[in-house]
Amino acid sequence: MLPPEIPLFPLPNLVLFPNVFLPLHIFEPRYRAMVSDALKSERIIGMAMLQPGWEADYLGRPRIYQIGCAGLMTHVDPLEGGRYNIILRGLEKFRILGEVEPADRPYRRARIEGIEETISDATRDLLRQGRSRLEELLSTDIPGLGSKAISDEDLVNALAQYLDLEPVEKQALLERDGLPARCHSLIDLLEMKVISARHPVSASHSH
Repeated sequence: MLPPEIPLFPLPNLVLFPNVFLPLHIFEPRYRAMVSDALKSERIIGMAMLQPGWEADYLGRPRIYQIGCAGLMTHVDPLEGGRYNIILRGLEKFRILGEVEPADRPYRRARIEGIEETISDATRDLLRQGRSRLEELLSTDIPGLGSKAISDEDLVNALAQYLDLEPVEKQALLERDGLPARCHSLIDLLEMKVISARHPVSASHSH
C-alpha cells in the first residue's frame, strides 16, 4: 500500500510500470535532495510524465499527467558531487489528487491514491491469450520471450516499458484500466507497427 503523500519525479520521456526496473542517474540539485530525503523515509518516488509544452517551464511546475507509477529505490549508488545512480522497482500505479506545497523542499510532492491492478482467474485467462499473440508478434525480436520464468502480467508491463514505443504511447498503456486492457492495447500498437513496416507510406511528390 502506497503512502498518501509521495515525492514526484517528473520526466519528459520515461514511464515506469509496476514490477519493472528502471535505472536512473540523478544529477539535478532538487532531485538529489529528493533521493536523500527518500532514503531517510520509505525510499519511494513517484514517476510522473511531463505533458507536451514542458520545456517553457521545466524549472518550475510544468503540467504532468495525473496517472503515474510509484517506485521503490532498490539500489542506490552515491557518486561524487552529491549525484546518485539509482534503480527503481515499480510498485503500483497512482492517481494524483493534488500537489502539496513543500515548505522547505525544492522538489514537487503530491497527495495520491494507489490504483491496484488485481489479477482474477478471468484476467489470467485473458493475459494468457494475449501473451500468445505477443509472442507471435515479437518472437523474432526478443530472445527468450517464450520463457515461462516471467509471469504474464510482468511480461506485459516489461514490454510496455522496454519496447521502442513513443513516450505518449507508453503513458496511454499505463493509464489503461487493468492488465488485460494494457495487453490488448499493446497488441494493437504492435500490429499497427507491423502493418506500417510492411506497407510504408510513399513520400508524395509535387509536380
